[in-house]
Amino acid sequence: MIDFAVIGSGISGATISNKLNKKYSVQVFEKAKGVGGRSSFKRYKDKVGFDHGLQYISPRSKEFKSFVKKLIKKKVIKHWTGNHEFLNERVKRDKKHIKLIGVRGNNDISKYLLKNVNCDFQTELSEIFRKGDYWTLKFKDNSITYSKNLIITAPFPQVKKLTSKFVKTELFKNKVKMNSSLTVLLVTNKTGSNLSSLFTNDNILGWISNENSKKRFKYNKDLWVLQSTYEYGGKHTDKYRDKRNFYTRVLINKFTKLTKLKIKKIYFSHIHGWKYSSNSKPLKVESYWDKKLKLGICADWFGGPRLENGWLSANSLYKKINIKNL
Repeated sequence: MIDFAVIGSGISGATISNKLNKKYSVQVFEKAKGVGGRSSFKRYKDKVGFDHGLQYISPRSKEFKSFVKKLIKKKVIKHWTGNHEFLNERVKRDKKHIKLIGVRGNNDISKYLLKNVNCDFQTELSEIFRKGDYWTLKFKDNSITYSKNLIITAPFPQVKKLTSKFVKTELFKNKVKMNSSLTVLLVTNKTGSNLSSLFTNDNILGWISNENSKKRFKYNKDLWVLQSTYEYGGKHTDKYRDKRNFYTRVLINKFTKLTKLKIKKIYFSHIHGWKYSSNSKPLKVESYWDKKLKLGICADWFGGPRLENGWLSANSLYKKINIKNL
């Protein structure tokens, strides 16, 4: 039996696992093929690929800034320089805003934190049971795991579904509305564009990223990430699977209209819906820990939409766990 089962390998799961693994046996269970959660990196060819979800990090808190500085020194992350255009009149721009990215992909932080932690991939949790003084975890492939402690780092609706019969506090009375978005990954002919990113003022296509500008690879084609606004994603993410070509074309048409780039040929496109992308409204708490049940919950949705909020939530949970009494 393991000491800690951690569900999810995003920034929260990776952070709490890294800390606990120094003293206890930890097993991370991730439903995807690799680590990172919404910071996933989708490979196209060899080292060429896309930041599929999270586009960059811009630290705000003193604690996270200190953590980030260490990662820069260790060459886990780096500055994303270039031509970043900001046109959104509805959002106030921070003049000190910096953009940091993973050296190889934005899941590099999770990879770094989990390099000495046991991880099971393509293992999706379906049910949890409390029996005696331990947890029984049942997965969709019908496998079973037993753990003394359980930590879940999933999006709010999934956490609520799994744990509502065990969590007897005000946590689930919070009206957490998770933002949704559609993302198109695109490979085109070389356009000669000097654009690194564009935060648009459009009501459908909110963000454009030129992956070549991150200088992780050299390639004879352009790679682009197109992300819809939360407003558009909230209306269409639930139904995009039945009309993939249609929604892909909507975002590509917006892309060419906004940038005025000459797209002569599209070599590859892929659309993905992020149903539980982020939570824009922070809660009054940063994490949840039930000492009696040995159940913990941490995730970015406790504090807001940023990756940093997930890191802060994991650190908050770690402080709540009384190591001496485990």
